[in-house]
Amino acid sequence: MYDYIRGALAGKINNSKGCFVTVEACGIGYLIEVTSRTFAETDGDEVKFFTVLIHREDKMSLCGFLHREDRDIFNILMSVSGVGSKMALTLLDEFKSSELIGFVIDGNYKELTRAKGVGPKLAQKIILELKDKLMNYKDNEPIAIKTPNVQDVQAVEDAKTVLISLGYEKEEIKAAMSKALDGLGDNASAEEILRRTLQILSL
Repeated sequence: MYDYIRGALAGKINNSKGCFVTVEACGIGYLIEVTSRTFAETDGDEVKFFTVLIHREDKMSLCGFLHREDRDIFNILMSVSGVGSKMALTLLDEFKSSELIGFVIDGNYKELTRAKGVGPKLAQKIILELKDKLMNYKDNEPIAIKTPNVQDVQAVEDAKTVLISLGYEKEEIKAAMSKALDGLGDNASAEEILRRTLQILSL
C-alpha cells in the first residue's frame, strides 16, 4: 500500500516494545517500527523510509527501512513460515542484507543462530526457504554484463538471480552491476558483488 514515506522526522521512541520513529507527511504522523540500527542512523530534518504495512486481525502497523534492499529482504523473510515481523526485524538488526544473502548462498545456517531467538532448526528452515526463493528464479531473458575483472562467472550469475528475485529491473541491475564489477578484483564472491551492487542501487 505504501512504497515509501518521506517527511519531517517528528519523533523517536525506544522502549521495551521496540524502536519507533514518527514521520510527519502532509499533516499526518506515521509511526514506523524500525531496527535499532536504523533508529541510531535516523537523523536530520527530513527522512525517507521504504515501508511495509503489516495487517493483522487485531492491528495494523508500519515497518520502515532506510534502504530499499532491506525492505525487500524483510518481505522475503516474512514469507518464511514461522518468521513474523519481529523476527525479520531482529535478523536485519543483527545482519546486513548482503550478509543474509551470503549466508543463504553458502547454506550457512549456523551464522543465523547469532540472532536472538533463532535456533538451529529455524535457521535451517530460513536458509532452505530463502534459497529456494532467491536462487531458483527462472528467467528467459538473461542480462548481458561484461565481467572484465571477475573470473568467477557463477558468482556473477548468482548475484544477478538474487537481484532479479528481489524485484530490481534488468536495466538498473545491468548498470549497477557493471559499475560494481569495475571496482572488484578477480574471483569476487557473490556476496561481495551483491553488497557493492546494492550499495550502488541505493544511491
